Amino acid sequence: MTSSTVGCSASAPLALRADGLASSFATSYAGVVAFIAVVTEGSFARAAERLGVGRSAVSRSVQKLEDQLNVRLFLRTTRSTTLTREGDLFYANCHTGVDRIVRALEEIRDLRQGPPRGHLRISAGVGFGRRVVAPLLGEFRSEYPEVSIDLLLDDKPTDFISDGVDIAFRNGRMEDAQIIAKQIIPMQMLVCASRQYQEAHGLPQTVEELLHHQCINYRSSAGRIFEWEFKVDGQLRRFLPQAKVSYNDPDLVLQAVLDGHGVAQVAGYLACDSLRSGAIVSCLAQHAPEDCGHYICYLSRQHLPSRMRVFIDFMTTKIRASDLQCLTDFNAEAARG
Repeated sequence: MTSSTVGCSASAPLALRADGLASSFATSYAGVVAFIAVVTEGSFARAAERLGVGRSAVSRSVQKLEDQLNVRLFLRTTRSTTLTREGDLFYANCHTGVDRIVRALEEIRDLRQGPPRGHLRISAGVGFGRRVVAPLLGEFRSEYPEVSIDLLLDDKPTDFISDGVDIAFRNGRMEDAQIIAKQIIPMQMLVCASRQYQEAHGLPQTVEELLHHQCINYRSSAGRIFEWEFKVDGQLRRFLPQAKVSYNDPDLVLQAVLDGHGVAQVAGYLACDSLRSGAIVSCLAQHAPEDCGHYICYLSRQHLPSRMRVFIDFMTTKIRASDLQCLTDFNAEAARG
């Protein structure tokens, strides 16, 4: 009788666990993957493109999932697709688990199937991505032909999850403890002007003298004017000049400087060729900030797919060898002069 009682009490939790497993198997894995792809990409059409299937297949998978769960996960109109409250809760609970499964599958494939392969989605700021990252992609693809690349240029902060980004290049100071950030090179910020402008107006000798010069500002894609930064008496000092012209493209800022329209603070990687050729000159180098950098970033993962590892190593090596640091050259030239 005692053994019978023990047997009955032990079977109850087993039955509950079996019911949980049965309901999990009844829920379509394909539906969950399709659901997460729609949330990540923002639409059924883009989710289908990301998954490499037809839009109708994605729609059917999500519909089947909704039927199995007996809830509505999306509010759909001809113009938009948004999550319901139930959909938002379901995404919060399941996307991490699916992401871990995908990573586990990718790691096993990488170990068993030879050279790095698969797709990488890369994010970078407009200027750094155009000038530094994009020119290196051809060489990377030649070395790793089975890795495809999707490069997104945007100056807004990268949301790795919602943007579906694998690796991001970020500039400035890293304050996000949720990601791994590896500095590739320091980020030099230089105040520059053309020789034509120097001859006509001179160059500022102090930060305060910038108030009397024609300044050119950079406006981010989000609409924010970037403040100029300096190190004065060991302290960070921010300065926002009243510029009469601004651009939302760093290459246009540099071109305006080259054309003699004023002075601007630009990143060293952008200005170094023009400085070395003598097309522009730099000033206030003694106040250049020293705590910024160009970083390659990715989520805190214990095991990276080989395609990510080789991309990170390749870009780090190539960018460090690109000789983008021109502040030292300028200071040496100034000392000789």
